[in-house]
Amino acid sequence: MPRARERGAGGGGREVKITFLIHNAYGIGGTIRTTLNLAAALADRHDVEIVSMLRHRARPRFAVDPRVRLVPLVDLREGSPDAADPRLHEPAVAFPAAEKRYRQYSRLTDLRAEEYLRRCTADVIIGTRPGVNVYLARFGPRGALRIAQEHLTHDAHSKRLRAALARHYADLDAVVTTTEADAAVYRARMPLPGVRVVAVPNVVPEPPIPPSDGAATVIAAAGRLVRGKRFDLLINAYGQVAAKYPEWTLRIYGAGPERERLTELIGERGLDGRARLMGARSPIETEFAQAAIVASASTAESFGMTLAEAMRCGVPVVSTDCPLGPAEIITPGVDGLLVPVDDGQALAGALLELVSDETARRHMGQAALVSARRFDPGPIAGRYERLFAELAESRRTRSRSTVWRRRLRRVLRR
Repeated sequence: MPRARERGAGGGGREVKITFLIHNAYGIGGTIRTTLNLAAALADRHDVEIVSMLRHRARPRFAVDPRVRLVPLVDLREGSPDAADPRLHEPAVAFPAAEKRYRQYSRLTDLRAEEYLRRCTADVIIGTRPGVNVYLARFGPRGALRIAQEHLTHDAHSKRLRAALARHYADLDAVVTTTEADAAVYRARMPLPGVRVVAVPNVVPEPPIPPSDGAATVIAAAGRLVRGKRFDLLINAYGQVAAKYPEWTLRIYGAGPERERLTELIGERGLDGRARLMGARSPIETEFAQAAIVASASTAESFGMTLAEAMRCGVPVVSTDCPLGPAEIITPGVDGLLVPVDDGQALAGALLELVSDETARRHMGQAALVSARRFDPGPIAGRYERLFAELAESRRTRSRSTVWRRRLRRVLRR
């Protein structure tokens, strides 16, 4: 790998310096969680750093492995020097305007990202959202392996943003999606000659708590309270469960703009006290382990972290078969059930199937524990290490080929 260093005595293998670029490591979200998980897994063998474009609080909400350095670039906290910098209020130029987070970026963010990347000495740099990946393509050192992770699906980006990404991603070494289905879409719709497009699932560590025994009369769900998660559909489906099994409750974990509307819906359906909005929780596994079923009614998922986290807790999952993640996580009838998107009757039927059959729930929960091992940190970190090695070898091959072509041209000129 580029600039690889031998590990110290007893370390074994080769150590590289790996830098992750993230939007805001101090918040709550699936990308933050999985980046911290992967960074910790790679820190077993490598020198790992996470660079947060923004910082809005003193400490991260999620625990950061002590072996992983966290470097914020722009401090948004009241009273910080950056908060008084006039460039913070100037629009970003390098960050793509079509990116959903564009208004959170500024000329100051542009300049800090460029300054950091120009002097970065990492062997591998991994961006974790589209606009940050553009920073990496524009300013990242050519000597490093530069990799764009995509935690959103190709089709979740606007046409305008996809056009911008195609231009910049062509300068990177690889694009990594979280599902094989999304990788196939990128290969078909965003041709990137010479750029590897591969799928590597998210790291989902084994939680340090006992798994669910399947006996609790609780259905759980988690995620941002936004329309795309279709918690309204889930509440309506749960209403059919509650009518037949009044002892069963629904707990929805998360925060977001739909909270008021969902609260009203719960009241309208006469489900007060049985369907409850619990607010955000971290770690969510503690809550999932107290449930017998975890449900998702989303219209789209780039991966489906909550599904994998639930399975890690020995809980079977009922999910819509939405693009693109659930079908690669759940084996229907084995560790969970899949239902069509936007089909409230099918969702209610799947929930009733598991609610009414404790034996099936327990068997699926045990199967979920086994199948979720594929998200162990070690194997996922190993897939990234192999990718780094393959990209480095590809570079050497291209470099030798370039040298040979130059020599041939010199010979032909004589």
